[in-house]
Amino acid sequence: MKYRIKLKRCVAVFIFSCTILMLAGIALASNRSRRPRVGNPARHSFPALGAGSRRKVRVAWNRYYDHAGLTAILVRLNRAFPDLTRLYSIGKSTQGRDIWCLEVTARNVGEPDRKPGMYIDGNIHGNEVQAGETVAYTGWYLCHQYGRLEKIKSLLDERVFYLVPSVNPDGRDFWLHRGGRARSGLEPLDNDRDGRADEDDIEDLNGDGFITMMRIKDPHGRFKLHPDYPEYLMVRTRPDESGEYELLGSEGIDNDGDGRINEDGPGGYDMNRNWAFDWQPGYVQYGAKDYPFSQPETHAIAGFILDHPNIAAAQSYHNSGGMILRGPGRQGGPMNYKDDGVLALIAARGEKIIPYYRSLVLWDDLYQALGSELDWLYGGRGILSFTNELWTSRNLYKTSDSPSDEQEAEFIKYVLMSDGFVPWQQYEHPTYGMIEIGGRKKEWGRVPPSFLLEEELHRNMAFTLYHADMMPLLQISAVKVEQLGENLFKIWVTIENKRLIPTRTGQDVAHHISPPDIVSLKGDELRVLSSGRITDRFFKRVEAVKRRPERVELDTIDGMSTVRVQFVVDGKGEFTITVDSAKAGLLKKSQLLPATN
Repeated sequence: MKYRIKLKRCVAVFIFSCTILMLAGIALASNRSRRPRVGNPARHSFPALGAGSRRKVRVAWNRYYDHAGLTAILVRLNRAFPDLTRLYSIGKSTQGRDIWCLEVTARNVGEPDRKPGMYIDGNIHGNEVQAGETVAYTGWYLCHQYGRLEKIKSLLDERVFYLVPSVNPDGRDFWLHRGGRARSGLEPLDNDRDGRADEDDIEDLNGDGFITMMRIKDPHGRFKLHPDYPEYLMVRTRPDESGEYELLGSEGIDNDGDGRINEDGPGGYDMNRNWAFDWQPGYVQYGAKDYPFSQPETHAIAGFILDHPNIAAAQSYHNSGGMILRGPGRQGGPMNYKDDGVLALIAARGEKIIPYYRSLVLWDDLYQALGSELDWLYGGRGILSFTNELWTSRNLYKTSDSPSDEQEAEFIKYVLMSDGFVPWQQYEHPTYGMIEIGGRKKEWGRVPPSFLLEEELHRNMAFTLYHADMMPLLQISAVKVEQLGENLFKIWVTIENKRLIPTRTGQDVAHHISPPDIVSLKGDELRVLSSGRITDRFFKRVEAVKRRPERVELDTIDGMSTVRVQFVVDGKGEFTITVDSAKAGLLKKSQLLPATN
């Protein structure tokens, strides 16, 4: 009997255990076959500082876009933000591509054409591609942060931005799609003077999708493989040491049979030497082309700036070296000492906004450049301008010193996982015989890698927005009326410039580039008897206007300063003070004269 009871208990336990194991197996199998719910990760994301969660236009800013790609970004911004943007072509490139301008401002606040204008362009040299992304990123950021950040709202309420991402779309597309020497525009040019143009350019000989370097094994060559980084670096041998290789230059063959290789590629001129200030012919300044503004791209940009006298500041983006450059481009070139002081102050802030960048004077700290856009903007138009040379290798290791060749090789090997170099491969060259083709990719050196690109865009944009914020900002801060007699009044007007840049630069005033600032007074029931600028408010000294007393002309209103104007009027009723400045906008303020007994 006891045996049967024990047996029944054992059977029951066994059945129960099997049931539990079976259920557990079913549950495990169910868990393994279960798939996560598919949702939109954007709905579960949280923004990092510096960018809001709203993304009307989604753009990956860790890559480069050709002309069609940049155009698509601008078009989408214009469609998504019609109250903030206008998009229009200001001209055509040599090959017929549109040179787009994205105008960004709060269109419902004030007159866009009367707001102080900030002109920003990039990519005048075709291979300096990140300049285009920097300008486009500026427009994208301004549009998305308006209404979110008070600083951006005030900028777009008070200023207008003219954004031209690519001055040289032909060169941009050539470099991105092909590579090689794409600094120039692409008007055909006979560089080797053989009667044919652009007939002997570099080319992808081995068809691997990259145009890299050629080398040949030669015991008399002056180069050898680096002992620690042989796959990446070559070093020059000592004078008393045998070599291993001779370097042959970029991939290519002698296409025109003249005994030279790659000597006549596309273009061969420099659009940043084609501007109508300090321009010199090609035998003095290489790349200057036939005459100032001979190229459709520079002609279009100059025409646009001339058509917008409200432009008070400008920025051009190039690469590379990590520099904030200001003029002049030659020794003894024009630069008013007050203007230079303002530029130096803005650039000093830029050195803090963009680590590892240096504030430099073009001719003194870098090289002479005649006929540059930078000099035309200041010398010809009186506009305070900078050229930023984007990207510096000091940002690779976040150090003040440039990395050595070995450190750059380490970065490529351990950070980029060798994505930066093309392995060397043998190739039978028609002239040199058996050679090797390989070396660094075009993207290494002058442009930042993907994960550092967005930082570069944002910091340079932040510097440019600071520059824009320093454009003149006028305010009629006080209107004081004093009765002198029956229906006779003295009116003092105080006008304040609340920013660093004057309404007219020293260069502008000296050469009468833009009209003077005008302070005027009008009223239906009054007559202006006299007026003038107050030169001493304590002793009430006034520099009287000799004619047309209803208006006072001011050469300029300096940055962070005030000017005072006096009017003596006869009459009654309401009067209106108007301040009209080409680069600082239009202000009006109305007030009633006190009633007299």
